[in-house]
Amino acid sequence: MADLYEKLNVQTPEQISLEFSLAGLGSRALALLFDSLIQLVLGLALTMAIAYYGRSLRLYWVWASNWMTAIVVFLSFCMYWGYFALFEILWGGQTPGKRQAQIRVISHSGRPITVFEGVARNFLRAIDSLFFYGVAALTAGLDKENRRLGDMVAGTVVVHDTRGIGDTMWYANELREGHVVGDVAASITPTEFQLVETFLARRLDLPPEVRQKQAEAIADRIGEKLKIELAKRPPNEDFLEDVARHYRDGARYH
Repeated sequence: MADLYEKLNVQTPEQISLEFSLAGLGSRALALLFDSLIQLVLGLALTMAIAYYGRSLRLYWVWASNWMTAIVVFLSFCMYWGYFALFEILWGGQTPGKRQAQIRVISHSGRPITVFEGVARNFLRAIDSLFFYGVAALTAGLDKENRRLGDMVAGTVVVHDTRGIGDTMWYANELREGHVVGDVAASITPTEFQLVETFLARRLDLPPEVRQKQAEAIADRIGEKLKIELAKRPPNEDFLEDVARHYRDGARYH
């Protein structure tokens, strides 16, 4: 079956290739529409609250109108500019709209985005949003990695988020207790977790020899981080499945 999405390949320091499916204009537009509706509802709620309380406040305070206007401007600014950056930083590259569309912002190196990257990519939203996001659509359409200006400046890309299908697609076996000990979420980094699940998602597409070597290399690295001896581990791919499940149970990606 042909792959429906363009790919981004990232080479890790461990010389293992990570592959991500790039999000297209359609899924990004769907996410933006969902987020815009949330912002609209919040804006209407804010306007109604200001109108309701402002009417009473003006009866007792002569400067109430000026202060209410300043508050509305400030909160509107925070709602528009801070909404995307705050969610993407706190939700691992996702906003409510991106979560619904099953896409995610990541660093071009494959790592989760940093605070700087989250702020930088949304700072350029002032330009990207011109002509009803026509600038962003044009830029993303011309760029081979579907990046808008904010992504280019921040060094980020938007990819399809496949974590939600892990339980039904990536895991071949039931969870085995006893082979993985300790707090997995605290012992391995998000990048290492991404490495594990990317391999699990793509392993069926790999030649048998490559699949075996990559599974061994990743399992050895993770086993070393978790201080689990080779003799006490199940087969490499079974071990990686257990690690991924335990990491998820740590609630980092729930």
